[in-house]
Amino acid sequence: MSNEIAPRKNRRTLILLLLTFCAPIIASYALFFSSVRPDSVNYGELLEVKSLAGSALNQTDQTIFRMRQVRGKWALVSIDSGKCDERCHKKLYYMRQVRLVQNAERDRIERLWLIDDNEVPSPELAGEFEGTLFINAKDSDLLKAIPAKVSQHDHIYLVDPIGNLIMRFPKDVDPTKMSKDIKRLLKVSQLEHAMGTDKRH
Repeated sequence: MSNEIAPRKNRRTLILLLLTFCAPIIASYALFFSSVRPDSVNYGELLEVKSLAGSALNQTDQTIFRMRQVRGKWALVSIDSGKCDERCHKKLYYMRQVRLVQNAERDRIERLWLIDDNEVPSPELAGEFEGTLFINAKDSDLLKAIPAKVSQHDHIYLVDPIGNLIMRFPKDVDPTKMSKDIKRLLKVSQLEHAMGTDKRH
């Protein structure tokens, strides 16, 4: 009789241990992505999740760009004229700095500038923001899929590693708060990868 009780007890103990280990991970993921959560959980505005499709022209090497080329990484996206006024410049600067402060995790982030007209950015901008992909997206389906309250130029957007648009940051963004959101997402997605749940997408 005691031989039958022991395996049951061991199974119960193992299940309790697994639940204890997984609970914080599940809770953190649920809190971030749940539609019912405190306003303080995230700074950026969560959007209706949609996959970004369409193609555009990579101005760096004159090749066709599609979102699948950055699959596997988070992407910060700015939309502006190629003339790039002061606000445009500030967004590119913030995207660069927010990526840099992620330290060892920064290589998990790409930066995209979707140019919505035929203006060609200056060589100085290309040098200052090296690593940012300059994409001529005028008339592209990429632009048509991205929502804005007033103007697409107002926001920095976030695309997840499987190509879904998930978030936009407010006009006159606070880079410190944006960085905290990015850091949290990188941590959550790393835990998801470790658990193997990202392979379900």
